[in-house]
Amino acid sequence: MGFKLKNVIPWGRSMQEYIKMFDLTSDELKLNILDCAGGPASFNAEMTYQGYKVISCDPVYQFTADEIAQRIQDTYETVIQGVKANQECYVWQDIQSPEQMGKIRMAAMRQFLADFPFGITERRYLINELPSLPFETNQFDLALCSHLLFTYSDQLPEEFHLSSIIEMCRVAKKVRIFPLLKISGEPSPWLQPIIDKLQQRGYSVEIKQVPYEFQKNGNQILCVNGISAKMQN
Repeated sequence: MGFKLKNVIPWGRSMQEYIKMFDLTSDELKLNILDCAGGPASFNAEMTYQGYKVISCDPVYQFTADEIAQRIQDTYETVIQGVKANQECYVWQDIQSPEQMGKIRMAAMRQFLADFPFGITERRYLINELPSLPFETNQFDLALCSHLLFTYSDQLPEEFHLSSIIEMCRVAKKVRIFPLLKISGEPSPWLQPIIDKLQQRGYSVEIKQVPYEFQKNGNQILCVNGISAKMQN
């Protein structure tokens, strides 16, 4: 059956994981990047420290660092116990145990929490959420969405997924979404219908394998590019 959650929870990953999850090249790190539903990931903090440009948006940013830290603490044990109970659903290679996973995730989230007050002031963390974003058309080169779309297919309907992807395609020239599995590890029922609908609307859609796999078979991203020139003419 796999691990299940009733609600979206605050949970973050590191820049190194982002690079693997989204198969980001060194040149792509230099792009103007939007991290949708960024949550308490350290991607923005680490990228900023290294001189790159990232804007992260998530409704959780309406809370203070202390409040977000408390929400992480409130759900931390639920996640660890859920992973422990379903260890057969994961690839224990780079991460070797649920306890080590917890330490790695907490290290990333602590890095986020330390950076968050500065990032709010610098408007690197914005309180906006899918499927409606306040950005200009093609404001970003690349939009990323990690562990929200498809992950929470049981909580978020197909229409939310489709509207969110179309909106990301509006504000960014290229969109990547990871993973394509539900949090339980089962395939998302929305994936193929959404691919079909995006292609019908003229978007270029591709599933690509990436050098990251923690959930078994969770090693693919959905790449979506804007409306093709043929459809616009």
